[in-house]
Amino acid sequence: YLCPLKTAVVIMNSRQPDPVQLIDLPEVYQDDIDLARKYACQGPRYTSYPTAPQFRQDFPMGQYRAWQNRDGDHKRAPLSLYVHLPFCNDICYYCACNKIVTRRKGVARQYLDHLQHEIVLQSRLVGERRPITQMHWGGGTPTYLDDAEITELMHLLASHFRLLDKGYREYSIEIDPRTIEPHTIALLKGVGFNRISLGIQDFDPRVQQAVNRLQPYEQVAPLVESIRSHEFRSLSFDLIYGLPHQDRFTMEDNLRRVIALRPDRIACYNYAHLPERFSSQRAIDRLTLPEPEEKLLLQQMISHILQDAGYRYIGMDHYVLPGDELAIAQAEGRLQRNFQGYSLHMADDLLGLGVSAISQIGDFYLQNERELDSYYALLDRDQLPATRGCKVSSEDKLRRHVIMSLISDLKLDIVECNRQFGIDFARHFSRDLKALQPMQQDGLLTISDEEISVTARGRPFLRNICMPFDAYLGAHGGDEPPPRFSATV
Repeated sequence: YLCPLKTAVVIMNSRQPDPVQLIDLPEVYQDDIDLARKYACQGPRYTSYPTAPQFRQDFPMGQYRAWQNRDGDHKRAPLSLYVHLPFCNDICYYCACNKIVTRRKGVARQYLDHLQHEIVLQSRLVGERRPITQMHWGGGTPTYLDDAEITELMHLLASHFRLLDKGYREYSIEIDPRTIEPHTIALLKGVGFNRISLGIQDFDPRVQQAVNRLQPYEQVAPLVESIRSHEFRSLSFDLIYGLPHQDRFTMEDNLRRVIALRPDRIACYNYAHLPERFSSQRAIDRLTLPEPEEKLLLQQMISHILQDAGYRYIGMDHYVLPGDELAIAQAEGRLQRNFQGYSLHMADDLLGLGVSAISQIGDFYLQNERELDSYYALLDRDQLPATRGCKVSSEDKLRRHVIMSLISDLKLDIVECNRQFGIDFARHFSRDLKALQPMQQDGLLTISDEEISVTARGRPFLRNICMPFDAYLGAHGGDEPPPRFSATV
């Protein structure tokens, strides 16, 4: 375990009694670890507000349909698309995504046939002429599809939505490096993608073996070179800390390799070990996971090393190069957070397509059926596959504005909030502001009559800062167990 001292840390593995090593630890690491320990708890990631646990099966689908069937600006406004492709060739033990691991022939064909049916139904309802300013394919593994299927799906989307051939569009796709060859990179650029996200997680062979995801650095580096040569607008890496066998030394080496490849964006997520919820995680030996103190050290190492390498910490585990559009958008107040993480604010509405996909349209959140057979059955009956959701209230909109402003802009303009929503902020949120006082004393944020501003020290604690404004936390009732969230730090 890690035992933090004032300027040093003792690393001792109780499962393998090696000699104790004494390692110098910068004072700033210790200060940050003390803060992280103080504010460690479980909380939402705020990809939406209300968050997904508030979605219900008895949501007002009739009201949603009636609103969509009316003519108005919402039938012509820009639209974002998310396409969920759930299949994977192999299981990654850490994964908590909605995925189906199979190599059975024909599954992609059956899925594409049903996805086509949903695309037809949704485009008629939402509007076929709305410009698609943003699109993201996620999974699962989108590149589970072969080149012909990728081309077919993009053509299908273009036949029912107004895809753009403009430089400002954001069309991105998630890639498992094990599933793709350089010629497919050229295909992805050719069909219209201009952003790529690579699932890296960790380069250490022992860590990769423990999570059943073998993809050596020597396999990823040529892929990165191919992406660069085809001039994609940005390349993102997804990393995870808290995985089996990760420690201070492996993480330092891992980050060195990541920095050498110089992705434009890095998302570094905290692994949540919940084997009772995600069966694949039962294959991970919990005794190989970093101890809590060591995990906090890993988090602080990542933050300091990436920022020392020139990356800007925009918040919520995301780091970008200073010239990246996300950094520029944050400075200009054009950054947003949704189910795909941080992105430019280019459309108010997001339409999710595919099994388990979530839409945010108008005053409604809707989630498609999460079980594949049920998703197919609904479409076979010519029904929209949305089975859960909620309608956003006026109070939800207010609190969403507060939370998303803090997460995206790192500040909240209280004067503008009062004007926009017709409230007295200090009175409306008196209890919430009181809950923020300890965080202000710890230097995580500043509060004045005009503004709440998150400090550089407070960026790792954005979820904690937003949680007092979440009216649903602690308000759970009924017979169902309260929702479980990942650790905030």
